Amino acid sequence: MRRLVTFMLLLGLSLTVLAKKEKANSNFAGYLFAYFEGGGDGKLQEQLRFAVSEDAKNWYALNGNRPIVASDSISNSGGIRDPHILRGEDGCYYIVATDMMVAKNGWNENPGIVLLKSADLVNWTHSKINLSKDWPAFSDAYWVWAPQTIYDRKAKKYMIYFTLQRTGDGRKSLITYYAYADKDFTRFESEPRQLFAAKYGSIDNDIIERNGQYHLFYKGNTKDANGKEVKNGIQQATSKRLTGPWKENFEYLDAYAGTKTHVEGSSVFKLNNSEEYVLMYDLYGSGRYEYQTSRDLKTFTKSPQSFRKDFFPRHGSVIPLTADELDRVQRRWGYVLRHDFESTGNPIIRDKHTADPAVLVENDTLWLFAGHDMEGNQKGYVMRDWLLYSTTDMKHWTEYPSPLHIDEFKWARSKQAYAGHVVKRNGKYYWYVSTNWCGIGVAVSDKITGPYHDAIGKPLLTNEACFASRHSWACIDPAILIDDDGTPYIIWGNQQCYYAKLKDNMTEIDGEVHQIDVPNFTEAPWLHKYQGKYYLTYASEWPEKIAYAVSDHIGGPYKAMGIISEIAGNSNTTHPAIVNHRGQWLFFSHNGGLPDGTSYSRSVIAEPMRYDKEGRILPIPPTAQGASQLWAK
Repeated sequence: MRRLVTFMLLLGLSLTVLAKKEKANSNFAGYLFAYFEGGGDGKLQEQLRFAVSEDAKNWYALNGNRPIVASDSISNSGGIRDPHILRGEDGCYYIVATDMMVAKNGWNENPGIVLLKSADLVNWTHSKINLSKDWPAFSDAYWVWAPQTIYDRKAKKYMIYFTLQRTGDGRKSLITYYAYADKDFTRFESEPRQLFAAKYGSIDNDIIERNGQYHLFYKGNTKDANGKEVKNGIQQATSKRLTGPWKENFEYLDAYAGTKTHVEGSSVFKLNNSEEYVLMYDLYGSGRYEYQTSRDLKTFTKSPQSFRKDFFPRHGSVIPLTADELDRVQRRWGYVLRHDFESTGNPIIRDKHTADPAVLVENDTLWLFAGHDMEGNQKGYVMRDWLLYSTTDMKHWTEYPSPLHIDEFKWARSKQAYAGHVVKRNGKYYWYVSTNWCGIGVAVSDKITGPYHDAIGKPLLTNEACFASRHSWACIDPAILIDDDGTPYIIWGNQQCYYAKLKDNMTEIDGEVHQIDVPNFTEAPWLHKYQGKYYLTYASEWPEKIAYAVSDHIGGPYKAMGIISEIAGNSNTTHPAIVNHRGQWLFFSHNGGLPDGTSYSRSVIAEPMRYDKEGRILPIPPTAQGASQLWAK
């Protein structure tokens, strides 16, 4: 009887722990991706970066894709590769990475591991292991690659496992070793032991447990009788015990095995509130990052899918995050997912730099589309994506994940996400963007929040259409007006102003391109109608002011009406957008108003706009309050 009672108590305790764990898992709201970068300056690539997602498909880099920790402050080599992040059983978070900087040292000896630990995902402590120096038995350690951590429930310790190549065996073998970390996660508590030796060697090992069985995924290969590799790709081994023995399954799991497209850096994670697993991998030769899925870790979908992302990740790993954790990392490194905030005045957005506003009203909601100056105190234009916000009262705002990135336009070799404008037509949303000297493109989406995709795979307009211009950046700053009879028009230009009719499909020009003659036109045209007349607002002179002109016909002639907004504070440029929202006319532009603002680090502002009895726009002086209190209760 006593044994039965003890058993029932243990069973109840186990069920309670399991219930708590399942409840915790159900609270996950997104994901964190730890990676190192594969693009940009080679000297900056091998550093730890984070990205977040709500669905594990659409990813957004934190901190502008800049490192969250400087690698030269945590490593011996000056760089890190292959970061693996683990959500610990003790409420902490653990990262291990290869201590390695190929950009500086090439593929020479790198026997080091970097260890990081955090209680909040924001503040990290670190330590370093040099296997060849710390453990005499491994003095011939040449490569210590792709370390990972897993919690051993039987040992109640964190196991670190890694691929090892030694000089003593002629550097021919790639064998997986493991050791347990000490309680502070700063070193190995004992000498490493062999964990797994694949028949032909393995790298980039990743272990995950499911229903009492451990699955070890790795990059393996097949060799012929002469030892020549004839195939490589992602394979797996399985075991009932974390420390083995492991049974190899020589089947290749990835869709590219045996092809000229090679993969590495496989990592498996479970989707939140789902029985589905994601096997993701790095297509390092082609610059892609793709995944396949499985419900049993044995059979995977045959067709790979691509992540949507605004960065170029190399060998990374993923953990789930709660809503609080998602908010915490974004408060630290900038919001990139949907979140609400209050605006207290100008500038409207203060956690990042925004420029070139465009606005669209649907029912009671105003949608603000903006360019994105990537950093404060910039010395030139660095703009890689576009941003989206909404409000119903100019005080309470929602920011959405970036719906469009310059990389969507494969033809845009300038890689500059300049001014754009979104319009709704035929149940779809069309986003017209400028890319500096590469032309004006158009992206389309079924939802206003996107994501948007290149609608035609080429520019809609190029400098060839700017017949009166002689400079390379003439084809910029598109804006759209759908006239009262339903005819869509596009207007654009720098130094010369052009307009054309669009076909009903919104992706082709209908007829000839025309020029509009207005005095002191610089750029950034915007068209709206008031009392049956066409109002053309634009940036004028240099530094830019906002002027406007009025006409009875869209093509003119236009009567110049003067300046309505003087030089923007701390910015040589400005950019108008005008809309009627809830019966109130609003004027948007940008300045350099944040503490680290410049002509290249700008911020969107808004002011109420009014007309006099003759239809003239009254001057719009800058204010700190802006339009934030128009409908405040």
